[in-house]
Amino acid sequence: MANFDTKQIRNIVLLGHGGCGKTSLAEAMVYITGGSDRLGRIEDGNTISDFDAEEIKRGFSLSASMLNMVWKDCKINIIDAPGYLDFVGEVNQGLRVADSALIVVDGKAGIEVGTELAWSYATAAGLPKAFFINKFDDNDARFARVLDGLHTTFGKHICPLTIPMVKDGEVKGCIDLIDQSAHVFDDNGRHSVEIIPEESKEAVERFRDMLMEAVASTDEALMEKYFGGEEITHMEAINAVHEGIIHGEIVPVFCGAATKLWGVWTMLDKITESFPRHTAKKQELLADGDEIEITPDGEPAIFIFKTVADPFVGKMSYFKVMNGSVKRDLLLVNNTTGDSEKLAHIYTVNGKKQLEVDELACGDIGMVAKLSSANTNDTLTWNKKFSYAPIEYPNPYYTKAMTPASAKDEGKISQAIAKMLEEDLTVKYENNSETKQMLVSALGDMHLAVLSAKLKNKFGASVNFDTPRIAYREKITKRVDVEGKHKKQNGGSGQYGHVKIRFAPSESEGLEFSVSVVGGTVPKNFYPAVEKGLQDAMVKGIAGFPLVGLAADLYDGSYHDVDSDELSFKTAASLAYKKCLEQAAPVLLEPVGDIDITVPDSLVGDVMGDLNKRRGAVMGMDPAAKKGYTVVHAIAPKAELAEYPITLRAMTQGRGSFEYAVTGYDTVPANIAQKIVDAYKKENG
Repeated sequence: MANFDTKQIRNIVLLGHGGCGKTSLAEAMVYITGGSDRLGRIEDGNTISDFDAEEIKRGFSLSASMLNMVWKDCKINIIDAPGYLDFVGEVNQGLRVADSALIVVDGKAGIEVGTELAWSYATAAGLPKAFFINKFDDNDARFARVLDGLHTTFGKHICPLTIPMVKDGEVKGCIDLIDQSAHVFDDNGRHSVEIIPEESKEAVERFRDMLMEAVASTDEALMEKYFGGEEITHMEAINAVHEGIIHGEIVPVFCGAATKLWGVWTMLDKITESFPRHTAKKQELLADGDEIEITPDGEPAIFIFKTVADPFVGKMSYFKVMNGSVKRDLLLVNNTTGDSEKLAHIYTVNGKKQLEVDELACGDIGMVAKLSSANTNDTLTWNKKFSYAPIEYPNPYYTKAMTPASAKDEGKISQAIAKMLEEDLTVKYENNSETKQMLVSALGDMHLAVLSAKLKNKFGASVNFDTPRIAYREKITKRVDVEGKHKKQNGGSGQYGHVKIRFAPSESEGLEFSVSVVGGTVPKNFYPAVEKGLQDAMVKGIAGFPLVGLAADLYDGSYHDVDSDELSFKTAASLAYKKCLEQAAPVLLEPVGDIDITVPDSLVGDVMGDLNKRRGAVMGMDPAAKKGYTVVHAIAPKAELAEYPITLRAMTQGRGSFEYAVTGYDTVPANIAQKIVDAYKKENG
C-alpha cells in the first residue's frame, strides 16, 4: 500500500500576477509543515521552489516547480507556476494535473492582469478555485478593498474564510470565520488562539454573514436553517465549503503574510478539510473527447505533464498517477509510441531534491528518469489503450534568427536545441532553407533570453539572436518576348545555344514550361536543358529573391551541329531570363497571412489603429468566447509583425492574444520594396 491513499492527497497549482508572492507562500507552507528547516527567501536566492540558476539571478519563477508536504495526515502537492506571460506553458502544465487552483493576490496592488488571467486559466481548465490575499501585514494593504474587488470582478461565489485581525489599530493576526476564533502568529508561523478583539467584531459579523449565506446556498436544508435563524454547525459549514469548492459554488478567500508565515497555518487546515482530491471530478477527459472513470483500485495509468532535460540526470519525466497506483519496476506501455517503459525508480520531488519511493497512489505526482521514448503529453498504461487529453500550449510568434556565438558552439547547437524542445513545448525551431537561417520562436523576449541562458549553462552552447530575414519573392507583371544566344569559340569545338522564349506571369508556384517549337529549330534533346537553365536562374530575381509564377514558352531558336550542347542551351536560357527581368516589370512579393486578435472590447479601436500602421486590413469582428472580449479578423504582412507579440502585450497589458498563419504572398508597395532592394544590395555587395 502507498504511504498516502487518494483521499489523503491534495494537488494545488499556485497562480497569480508576477511578484504577488506565490513562491514565498509555497516556501512558507513547506517550512510550517516541517519539509524544510529554514524559510527560503527570494532575495537571498535560497528558495526550494526557485532553484534554477537563472531563477535565482532574475528573482522570479521561470518554470513550474513541484513541492510536497504533509499536514494532518494529508499529502499536499504544490505546483508553483510562473506569473510572467512568457512562461504560460508552464502554467498550463500545472493546470492539467492540479485538482484546484490557489490564486495569490498582492494585498497592496489588488487585482492585477495576472489575477484575471489566472482566473481565466483555472476556469478554462475546470478547476475549483480559491484566493490568498497576501501581504496583509502591510499598512498599505486593504483586505476589504481587495475582497470587494474580487467579488465585483469574479462574482457572488467569492467569500472569505479568514480575515485580518485588527488590534490597537494594527493587523496582528487573522480570524477564522467558521471557528470564530482569532489567531496570532509567532515568528515560526505557529499561532495562539485569542478572543476576537472588539475592533474586529463588526468586520467578523459582516464577513461571516457573507460566508454563511454562501454556505447555505449549497444545500436546501442549510438554506432553510440559515433563513430560519438557526446556527449552522462547524461540521456542516466545513462540509458545505468542501462541496461548494468542488462545484464552484464557493470560492474561498484566505488572507495572510507569506514571508511572516501569518495565516498559512490556518489555510493549511482548510486545505486538508475542504479542498478536493483527484477523484472529486470522478472522470478524466481523453484526447478523443470522451471521458473515462477514475478508479483508484483499477489498472495503473500515468500522464506525463512535464519534461526536464538535465545534462547529468538525463531526461526527467514528471507524471501524475491518473488511475490505479504505480510501483517501482512497473512495466507500462507508452500509448503514443507503442514502446514499453519500465519505471525502474520513482521519486517525489521537492524543488531540486528527489526522494525515491516504492509506490504512488492514484492522484499523486511523481518523477521518473531516463524513460526511453516518453515525452510530455504521453499516456502510459498497462493493458488498456487510450490517451488522456493533452496539455494545450500557445503558439510562439516571437521569432529570431539564431547563430552560434563562435565556431566551437556550432557543433553543440543542434543537440542542445533538441533537448530544449523536449523540455519546452512553447519553443519552435526551424532551419529555414529559403532564408538560410536557424529560426527560433518563443512567447516573448524574456522567454528567448532565458532559452539562451539555458543553452549556455546546461549544454555549453552560446548563441546570438538577430532579426530574421523575410522570405521575399519576385514575380513579373508583363508578357515579354526575348531571345538568348550563347556563342563561344575556343579554337576547337565551341559552344552554341540560341533560344527565343515568351515569358508571362503565371498562377503556378514555380516554372510553367512549355514548348511550341516548329520545324526542329531547337532539337528535342535540348528542351530539358532550357527548362533546367530557367529553373536554376529563377533562384534569384532582379532584387536577389526567388522568382515565382513564371510561364515560359520556348517557341524558336537555332543550333549548331557540332558546337551545340546542353550547357550551351542552359546558358542561353539564363541569358533570356535576364532579359525577361529587365523588360517584364518584376515586383517584390511578401508573405501575408490571416491574423485573429482577441482583445477586451474597450481596446478594439486601439488594436485596429495599430493594424493600420502595420499595413493590415481589418476583415471583420466577432464576439469572443470569453465575455467582454472581441476577435478582430485581419490580413497583415509578416514583415510588420516581428515585434507584434511584445506590442500587443504592452497595448493590452497582457490581456490580448493572437493567432497568425501565412496564407499567401502579396505585392510590396513600391516605396517599401525599393528600401528592401537597396538593403539587400548593400548587404550582398
